[in-house]
Amino acid sequence: MAKVKTTFFCQSCGNQYAKWQGQCTACKEWNTIVEEVIQKPEKSDWKSPTSTAKRASIPLKISEIDNSKEARLDTFDAEFNRVLGGGIVPGSLTLLGGEPGIGKSTLLLQISLKLPYKTLYVSGEESQKQIKMRAERINPNNNNCYILTETKTQNIFKQIEALEPDIVIIDSIQTLHSDYIESSSGSISQIKECTTELIKFAKETATPVLLIGHITKDGNIAGPKILEHMVDTVLQFEGDRNHVFRILRANKNRFGSTNELGIYEMQGSGLREVSNPSEILISKKDEELSGNAVAATLEGMRPLMIEVQALVSTAVYGTPQRSATGFNAKRLNMLLAVLEKRAGFRLGAKDVFLNITGGITVDDPAIDLAVVASILSSNEDVALQKDFCFAAEVGLSGEIRPVQRVEQRILEAEKLGFSTIFVSKYNKISLKNTVIKIQLISKIEDLVGFVV
Repeated sequence: MAKVKTTFFCQSCGNQYAKWQGQCTACKEWNTIVEEVIQKPEKSDWKSPTSTAKRASIPLKISEIDNSKEARLDTFDAEFNRVLGGGIVPGSLTLLGGEPGIGKSTLLLQISLKLPYKTLYVSGEESQKQIKMRAERINPNNNNCYILTETKTQNIFKQIEALEPDIVIIDSIQTLHSDYIESSSGSISQIKECTTELIKFAKETATPVLLIGHITKDGNIAGPKILEHMVDTVLQFEGDRNHVFRILRANKNRFGSTNELGIYEMQGSGLREVSNPSEILISKKDEELSGNAVAATLEGMRPLMIEVQALVSTAVYGTPQRSATGFNAKRLNMLLAVLEKRAGFRLGAKDVFLNITGGITVDDPAIDLAVVASILSSNEDVALQKDFCFAAEVGLSGEIRPVQRVEQRILEAEKLGFSTIFVSKYNKISLKNTVIKIQLISKIEDLVGFVV
């Protein structure tokens, strides 16, 4: 009987070792090295073990390389196209990660049902009947999508050869296993081997492959970190399962920008593209209420108008509470200290609760001024005007600091009908003939006069 070959892999970075050790020398993580059974193939090829199809590569002068743009495949989903940079590049590998139940499978199934190209959707997690039930809610009249329930890569490639699809979707990479590796599905060596086979297939046939990846409790994609290096694009699908909005952003993109993001709304019939999220994130109300302010923020390259809600009340239990949802709690404490020191508001004995509406999380510093305005409004119980919005950062000395791409924020506010936007005096603004009034302020005391 042949001796079983084993080796040691780092679960964090995928580095390989001949024996176990406590710390990985590559990523410096402790206790991440595990033993796995391996068996190297004689020849690992996506077609067959005996295939010798190789493309000869010769060195070229950089001036001789053709740099004409490659035609992309339209996904007929404006948000998905935006994040990818204009569509799917032939021969590319795209990895989509996200929490369980967030809608990864729904998103890719929905895209596969929209495509006019021949699409193969490979599922290792659901049966064909389960996928059919979901497909009937989204788009039951598509005849270009083929469903395959299989986890063995060799069988998948046989079906691909017979079907010759234009796009392949794998749900998920952690469920696949290859005969060339003697370890269980989801192990580091299996994920690396299966991804390598898919990369060979994609590059040799110019067929794009979309992969779904599970994530760990830390929010990272399960498996070795090298998986994210191997693929061309890494997408993250985010959102709160208790809210309807989902955000798709690119953490890595070899063919486009990583600053774009797409926004979806989860409905019973699938995910709806949200082309103007500002109108949804700002609540419609008849009466004026204190503690509400609108901020002009940026998510990637996209301007958004979001509503900030604050509630300031007298502390009942002695120790005041500080709570923030969708906003950094430490930054909230800093802004409260600035208000107390620079503007003279005694908030030390009061509870302060802050909420970003829509269930989204914002880390743009330009939201500071809206947070301060909402806190002042709630503290004085005076409602802000509905057509006021804010876009500036607040410094520790109470100065109003400039923010990037302020003109883009101003134009978005004008488009949505706001009459006045408060920005830093130190922002360089070259806009002409704007309908919206641009109110320049330099310190936090200037804001108090407009709010109180």
